[in-house]
Amino acid sequence: MSEQMMSMQQALNRALADTLRNDPTALILGEDVGTLGGVFRVTQGLAKEFGAERVFDTPLAESGILGLSVGLAMAGFHPIPEVQFDGFAYPAVNQIITQLGRMNYRSRGVFPMPVTLRVPSFGGIRAPEHHGESLEALFAHVPGLKVVSPADPQQAYSLLRYAAGLSDPVIFMEPKARYWQKAAVDMDTTQSPLGARIARPGKHVTLVAWGAMVARCLQVAELAAEDGIIVEVVDLRWLKPIDEATLTESVTRTRRAVVVHEGPRTAGLGAEVAALISEHCFDTLKAPVERVTGFDVPYPSGDLEDEYIPNIDRILFGIQRVLEHRRG
Repeated sequence: MSEQMMSMQQALNRALADTLRNDPTALILGEDVGTLGGVFRVTQGLAKEFGAERVFDTPLAESGILGLSVGLAMAGFHPIPEVQFDGFAYPAVNQIITQLGRMNYRSRGVFPMPVTLRVPSFGGIRAPEHHGESLEALFAHVPGLKVVSPADPQQAYSLLRYAAGLSDPVIFMEPKARYWQKAAVDMDTTQSPLGARIARPGKHVTLVAWGAMVARCLQVAELAAEDGIIVEVVDLRWLKPIDEATLTESVTRTRRAVVVHEGPRTAGLGAEVAALISEHCFDTLKAPVERVTGFDVPYPSGDLEDEYIPNIDRILFGIQRVLEHRRG
């Protein structure tokens, strides 16, 4: 039977193992991904099973990890590098933007970039500074990159397997706070990993989220239902390209939308989502699109995360604002 109960961490591990098993050009590299199995043990056991030539540790140098990955891709391999924490990606931004995102374009297709960069992302684990960030808007702004973030174990397995088969560079943002969430995972699912998905159907308002915020929005939907408010939750999944069709279909039905994300509000990805909804659903919207986001401050560490990350009350207030708004 293909369906098993597993955590997101286990689902990602299984997706990597299946990729290595089916693609002889696939390689896993990064700090401590080999012997240790990664900080979050996502690569645990893979070096033992597939050997140190295919799953190997690198020096503590993120720019070097990405530079090496670009070179390996040009040589015909499919690298799957990892940066231990999202904040550690900053030293590699030059390689990500000027090489990873541009090489296929620069070479006129001679050098595709089948690189899947795994980035443990977002907050929620009370880590020190630079161990919790929300970089999706930065990555999504870079031409040539695809950006994806799973919300649960099933999405983690399906999306990583799909991303690892692409010839384009993919930034795979894994929500650290959800690594230990367990759910049934179907390794033979026929559900498409493309575009957004309706995580919970509703009719009064659409909540749009990705990563760890999907689970929080589902909690909000449960609470709102006690007051007779039927909330639809859209898991965006692909942050670039954005599935405009699913967004439009959902908001056209509910006529109200709230976008929820951890990143700072100004120029956050929620602004792009809100703009798309406004462009496609302007005539049907009963209220302006609300955003419930992080604040315009550096991503905090430790206990301050609780004040920064959108909580249930803030999201409920966002729903209340769009429900009470009166146009004209």
